[in-house]
Amino acid sequence: MIKKLSELLELSRGKGKRLVVAVAQDEVVLKAVDNAAREDIVVPTLVGDEKLIKEEAEKAGIDVSKYEIVHVEGVMKAAAKAVELVSKGEADLIMKGKLQTAQIMRMVLKEEYGLRTGMTMGMVSVFEIPDFPRLLILTDAGMTITPDLSQKVDLIKHAIRVANVLGIETPKVALVSAVETVNPKIPATIDAALIAKMADRRQIKGAIIDGPFALDNVVSKEAAEHKGIVSPVAGEADIIVTPDIDAGNILYKGLIFLAKAKCASTILGAKVPVVLTSRADSDETKLYSIALTAALS
Repeated sequence: MIKKLSELLELSRGKGKRLVVAVAQDEVVLKAVDNAAREDIVVPTLVGDEKLIKEEAEKAGIDVSKYEIVHVEGVMKAAAKAVELVSKGEADLIMKGKLQTAQIMRMVLKEEYGLRTGMTMGMVSVFEIPDFPRLLILTDAGMTITPDLSQKVDLIKHAIRVANVLGIETPKVALVSAVETVNPKIPATIDAALIAKMADRRQIKGAIIDGPFALDNVVSKEAAEHKGIVSPVAGEADIIVTPDIDAGNILYKGLIFLAKAKCASTILGAKVPVVLTSRADSDETKLYSIALTAALS
C-alpha cells in the first residue's frame, strides 16, 4: 500500500505511457511534462502552435527537440487533434494545456471521438497530510457542481479505482455533510443514507461505505466515539465524498494552503484519464498528478 505520494513515481515509472498535451504552448505545463518525462513516467506528444511551444519551452529552459510536436494552430483545433490522437489509440492519457477546462472536456466528450463511457466525469484527489496516518482521497473538488444520487455513485466508483491503484483493496468511503444524522432539510444526508444502504445491498461493490458523517467523525476516532458513532468507516475513512463542488473545493484548498498537504489529482469517467493542473499547483503537485493519471491509464 502506498503511504506517500512520492511512491507514485516508482509505481508509474518505466511503463512508456504516452501522454498527449492539448495546446501545449504553456511554460507551466511544459515544465510539468518535462519533469514527468525525465522521471520516465510518460512519453509526451505536444500538440499546438510549434513556434509558440518552442518559445515557451525556451523560457522554461526546456529542450523540446526530444519530444514529438504536432503543429496545429488554433486552440480548439489543437484540442480536437489531441483528443483525436487518444481516440485512435496513439496516446494513453491526455493533459490540458493552455485552454479552459470546459474547452478540453467538451472535446473529450464529443461523440465522434468515442471516449464517453456513460459515467459522470469526476475529479479525484489524493492528499498526503502532515501528521495524518494515511493518504486521504477526496471527490469531487473540481468537476461535478451539484452531483445527484447517481452521479455520487459514479464519483465513488472513480475514487475506489484510485484507491485500488494506491494498493487499498477495500477502501472505506465516507459521505460527509454538516451533520452525522439524517435530516430531511439537508438533502446530502438523505443521499448519504441511501448510498450507504445501496452498498449494504452490494449495489456498489469493492468498498465499505457509510454516511452521513460530519468531517470530524471520519478522520478522528475520538470524535466518532465521543458522539457514540459506531461504524467501520468512523475515524478510518480512506475516501471522502463531499455533497457538492463548494464543499469539495473548500476542503481541497484548506488541506493544501492551511494543512500544507501534498496532492495529486486526476479526472476520470472517460475511456482515458485526463490530467488537469492549475498554475496555482506546485511543481510537485503537477508531477504527482501526471504520475497518478499515468498509473490509472
